[in-house]
Amino acid sequence: MWVNRMIIEYEDGRKDLQRIKNNLGDSEIDKMDKSQVNGMINDMSFAIDWMRTGRRPGNLRGIDRRSVYQRTALVDMDLMPILNIQPDTRELDEKEKQALVNMLIDLSHRERQCYLLHMAQGWSMQEIADELNIKKPTVQKFIERAKKKIKRKLSCHTNVI
Repeated sequence: MWVNRMIIEYEDGRKDLQRIKNNLGDSEIDKMDKSQVNGMINDMSFAIDWMRTGRRPGNLRGIDRRSVYQRTALVDMDLMPILNIQPDTRELDEKEKQALVNMLIDLSHRERQCYLLHMAQGWSMQEIADELNIKKPTVQKFIERAKKKIKRKLSCHTNVI
């Protein structure tokens, strides 16, 4: 495989650099050269580790693969049992509609916009920021405030339900 050949070439190059470093003396120029060669050896070792593992060296928690599970699709769906997890659609009765309006009425216009687009429509914070011409941290703040207000209203049980 081409990766194995490349690893061998890199290891040979690293050995050559090690030999060059060992042949350098203690003069000021040789010390500067040693520093450069050490940097090249470290870079070669880093690249070799990356090629061997297929992952960035030093990442302990695998943050480089954080969302791989969200992007991975099963090729053969016969492996999974059929799951009917689609919720039944139903109409809200008047009492439920009024409770929903009571929860959302305390939110500011922007909080309500951001909250509904994020929670009800499933938009990402970046999509909301682009649509409303505001920054992503601002959207995040609006959503956090809306969640706190709704949680506070639900915990107080004041004319919500």
